[in-house]
Amino acid sequence: MRSSTLFRRINRHPVRPHTGLALAESVREVCVPPVDSLVEYGAYIQGKKVAASGIVEALDLVREHNKSSDGANAFVWVGLHEPEAPEVEWLSEVFGLHPLAVEDAVKAHQRPKVERYGESLFMVLKTVSYLDHDELTGNSEIIATGEIMVFLGVDFVVTVRHGEHCPLTVVRERLEDKPKLMNRGPAGVLHAIADHVVDQYLQVADLMQLELEEVEATVFADVSSRDINRIYQLKREMLEMKRAVMPLLSPLAALPQRRVIPNDMREYFRDVGDHLSRVCEQVESSNELCSSILQAALARSNALANEDMRKISSWVAILAVPTMIAGIYGMNFDFMPEIHQVWGYPAVLAVMVAACVLLHRGFRRNGWL
Repeated sequence: MRSSTLFRRINRHPVRPHTGLALAESVREVCVPPVDSLVEYGAYIQGKKVAASGIVEALDLVREHNKSSDGANAFVWVGLHEPEAPEVEWLSEVFGLHPLAVEDAVKAHQRPKVERYGESLFMVLKTVSYLDHDELTGNSEIIATGEIMVFLGVDFVVTVRHGEHCPLTVVRERLEDKPKLMNRGPAGVLHAIADHVVDQYLQVADLMQLELEEVEATVFADVSSRDINRIYQLKREMLEMKRAVMPLLSPLAALPQRRVIPNDMREYFRDVGDHLSRVCEQVESSNELCSSILQAALARSNALANEDMRKISSWVAILAVPTMIAGIYGMNFDFMPEIHQVWGYPAVLAVMVAACVLLHRGFRRNGWL
């Protein structure tokens, strides 16, 4: 159910034309600009970052440059980390963001998707990160997930990140070091973010594959640990990664067909889509392998339990023979064979030993001992 409080706050201040002083005045009337969640912002003209005293001023500078230069790719990039509703509302007034997308960015826990609102694009990416651990147990957390929401316009990019992992600082620094890449505009930034997220998928999928191979080796070892909890934990983490990766396949495949994506950038997005397809195949195969390992571990555990029961039963049968003989001669009847003979006691012991040896050899020959 949509938040009525959020809609009231946005609708109370309708979006005004984004030009000059009118924009700055309308924005200052809404609420304070984002401070706590603001990671970084910048105006990029011809691939280089230019100084700006604030987000509104940076947007004015970029739009003035785009008006004076035909075909320019100047834009503003604002990065937020786990913002509150008033902070995103303030940005929605600045960039004219749709309230439905704004609410999704605040609440998080969204399914990977790509949606178009007017001339802007809203994309949700699930992030995954592999957590290092000294020893994997049944309660260990292997994969941490988060989200990156991207608002893409003609002259702006707003990224909202949820979660402590997969920061975008590396992406920003790499693009700033290569003005040619930054000069591709907002679509170039979206491609860099999507490529960075998919590369994380590949790394995590490879590491999870190593974990599965290690667990598989222990399951089929001569001395199996039979740690079903650990295997089940891997299975649960693989399902978590599958939920993060698989839903993105269809939206990312359709992204190059969007009008907001320039023709010269569509091949790059197709390349990211190909990488994502490889990740999905690897995750699917790893998930099936994990299911097979879990079934094999259960079967192995049952087999080992049956083997233990055979050993116990064999020893019980061996010990039952002397117990039976001792029980018969312990009844103290007056007329019993060999009870008054000198060789009676050694003869009974010899019979017990011979019977136990014969049973032991028979059980060993059948593989029970």
